Amino acid sequence: MSNALYTATSTATGGRQGHVQSSDNVLDLELTTPKELGGRGEEGKTNPEQLFSAGYSACFDSALQLVAGQAKKKINSTVSASVSIAKEGEGFGLAVELTVEIENVTQAEAEELVEKAHKVCPYSRAINGNVEVKRTAIAK
Repeated sequence: MSNALYTATSTATGGRQGHVQSSDNVLDLELTTPKELGGRGEEGKTNPEQLFSAGYSACFDSALQLVAGQAKKKINSTVSASVSIAKEGEGFGLAVELTVEIENVTQAEAEELVEKAHKVCPYSRAINGNVEVKRTAIAK
């Protein structure tokens, strides 16, 4: 991507039982494999699925704010991303469930905003066709 506006770089060592650190040292985390995947699931340590869900939920909420602003809607929103991993063929696959709560809109408006956000969110676009993404819009 020759026109990148920003590039984040992180380096992992030791895989799921290792360490990950961003180039600016803001992110500096010990990793653990969840017990459900045969690991120790050590308290106080994270895993790649948690990191992906955190990034996706934040990115999707920003995309939602963008499309709401374009529609001249003032909203308050909360986005939760649940990321699941499962055996898929010879490897593994991911699935995501986004639960999006939006205040100050009707249910129909909430659903429309979520679909529009899904079309512009960089995470949604990056995994399109590769990862199942279930979206639930909830007007509050």
